[in-house]
Amino acid sequence: MTQTTTQNRQIQLAARPVGAPKAADFKLVTTPVPSAGACEVLLRTVYLSLDPYMRGRMSDAASYAAPVAVGTPMVAGTVSRVEASNNPKFAVGDWVLAYAGWQDYAVSDGTGLTKLDPNIGPLSYALGVMGMPGFTAYMGLLDIGAPKAGETVVVAAATGAVGSVVGQIAKIKGCRVVGIAGGAEKCRFAVEELGFDACIDHHSPKLPALLAAACPKGIDVYFENVGGKVFEAVLPLLNTSARVPVCGLIAHYNATTLPDGPDRTPVLMRNLLTKRIRMQGFIIFDDYGHRYPEFAKDMGQWLAQGKIKFREDIVDGLENAPQAFIGLLEGKNFGKLIVRVAND
Repeated sequence: MTQTTTQNRQIQLAARPVGAPKAADFKLVTTPVPSAGACEVLLRTVYLSLDPYMRGRMSDAASYAAPVAVGTPMVAGTVSRVEASNNPKFAVGDWVLAYAGWQDYAVSDGTGLTKLDPNIGPLSYALGVMGMPGFTAYMGLLDIGAPKAGETVVVAAATGAVGSVVGQIAKIKGCRVVGIAGGAEKCRFAVEELGFDACIDHHSPKLPALLAAACPKGIDVYFENVGGKVFEAVLPLLNTSARVPVCGLIAHYNATTLPDGPDRTPVLMRNLLTKRIRMQGFIIFDDYGHRYPEFAKDMGQWLAQGKIKFREDIVDGLENAPQAFIGLLEGKNFGKLIVRVAND
């Protein structure tokens, strides 16, 4: 089913997942296209971003943001086009970065909309390297990780939307960069295309030994996207005064119980204390929103200079968003996952 001018397809949260999300947790609903009221604009979605944080929004557990209500569209950043406008700040045909969610159309009063220039790079980059993922990589690495030339930086989910940018910025800053990714193809891409010094397949039963061999001087900065067995392999290698920006824990997002085995908390706490390790979580726009112009300037220059490469994994069709999102949580995507809702 393709996008039309009369119907608004929405993919709503049908039920809160128990464990991994499944197709039945989503439902496709069709309603009439809404109308823009006074000082409002009607937005049509062209690109839709799929990101791991959305799994947390499907849960009603306490978090930094309100959960998605059952029976309402899933949340998401979008690249949208203004189809009708009663707002003097926006004209029909304008491209904007919005937060319209998993649907064809949305109405906005203009709050939070950012105009986009279609002549400056692919519009979809506003959802990736020039958007939330790139901004997350930039601030998490440079502000919390604070890498210094000659240090060893390790990044999990190394070919993902955030990890791929983390590693390339670390190389720009003169660091040795070791990625951890899922599969030989992704590891080759990290080294041959992104310029990492090494990349380890987290599927290997020899992960701890392979990581240790790739980090002969230990690890000074570890950018955490995953958790689980990857963090267990990293922890013994962290150097004194290492920094650990905590961006995500995708290995645990679908967990319904604590992991089996002994309580590893004392081991973690002992390492934090004795090695004086800085481990800090962050929420990008809550903590760093005021610094977006700094990021945009640097990233724009690096892209123009060819110092940053960015891979997108584009899925066509709004109806395919649920399965693509389920695959994202299983590591099936290769690059920034985006749904192309319409061909413009």
